[in-house]
Amino acid sequence: MSELERLGSEAKEAARLLAYADSETKNAALCAIADALLEHAAPILEANARDVAQARENGTSTAMLDRLALTPERLTAIANAVRKVERLPDPIGEVTERWTLHNGLAVERVRVPLGVIGIIYEARPNVTVDAAVLCLKAGSAAFLRGGKETIHSNIALEAVMRGALRKAGLPEACITVLHDTSRETAAAFMRLRGLIDVLIPRGGAGLIRAVIEQASVPVIETGSGNCHVFVDQSADLAMATSIIVNAKAQRPSVCNAAETLLVHAGIAPEFLPQAAQALRGAGVELRGCAQARALVPDMAEATETDWETEYNDYILAVRVVDDLDAALDHIRRYSTHHSESIATRDDANAARFLREVDSAAVYHNASTRFTDGEEFGFGAEIGISTQKMHARGPMGLREICSYKYLVHGTGQTR
Repeated sequence: MSELERLGSEAKEAARLLAYADSETKNAALCAIADALLEHAAPILEANARDVAQARENGTSTAMLDRLALTPERLTAIANAVRKVERLPDPIGEVTERWTLHNGLAVERVRVPLGVIGIIYEARPNVTVDAAVLCLKAGSAAFLRGGKETIHSNIALEAVMRGALRKAGLPEACITVLHDTSRETAAAFMRLRGLIDVLIPRGGAGLIRAVIEQASVPVIETGSGNCHVFVDQSADLAMATSIIVNAKAQRPSVCNAAETLLVHAGIAPEFLPQAAQALRGAGVELRGCAQARALVPDMAEATETDWETEYNDYILAVRVVDDLDAALDHIRRYSTHHSESIATRDDANAARFLREVDSAAVYHNASTRFTDGEEFGFGAEIGISTQKMHARGPMGLREICSYKYLVHGTGQTR
């Protein structure tokens, strides 16, 4: 048995025991994890500083360094997110439907754990905690493979969380971080069918594509975020400017940040110069079509690649479109089906945008930055799914459960 298989087997056994743990036990473990993160802040931050220093030496972009870095404030926020998950209702054992058949059989559909949830992700140490505690609350073991950029942070976080599990009387293998970050081990991880019950990738388009193509384990596909904001002709200009600056610049390294601004031609001469000034004030580089550059002459030229790109950086593609139909056509062609927004005072156009845009979250007069499990009231999220399976959009506790049918009879036979 390889080391990877051994870890998978331990996670499988831990999942079997965790599936029967009551809410009080799981909640006690979550509280212990939140406390331990703060009690052991110093070694966690020290490990993270090593990762950040190495990433900086490797020429990692500012936006990606922001994803990687932990601060005392961010660690406190992570601990607070754990406490929010602890306070959420336990989904396990919840009866979602109940009915009686014509023959008198009483049927219940009940939420149950998935088992071992494998998560493969990139340079986000907060994902290590978010994923672990959501899986724990949902009665599943978390088997985590983070990127090499965060390995010291992830090992430190694993040690702290496993210590908390010990104190709460749960198996340490309920949370397992894979220490080997080689591509070969990652490929083998994705083929642990029988040990990992479902695999969830979190990261850029390249990672997600690799998982989908290589995995033999069932995959819940999360998506990259090539998100759009369309400013319609009737938009409130001040509101639209505020929305696009927030959607792009509030935290550009995340998947719900806007990557393309579409502007109705009828409002572009008035709107684009003021929006460009505000965006540049927030440090954003603009790359535009010919019409956009005619209105903002010092804007860089956009290429076909720009319409397709999830920058995760202070870069925004800008296109002037003739009307709502043209905006919808652009989004249909280039969107990754994550999050899109329309700024408009025209209720009919808003209703049409909300109806016709095929993305996990579609907004009217609001920033795309709200596509987030905590913002939606789910607590920390395991990821944002852009597929059309049972889980779409932010995946909270209910989305990482399965179900089974309990059938009560009085001797019926068929």
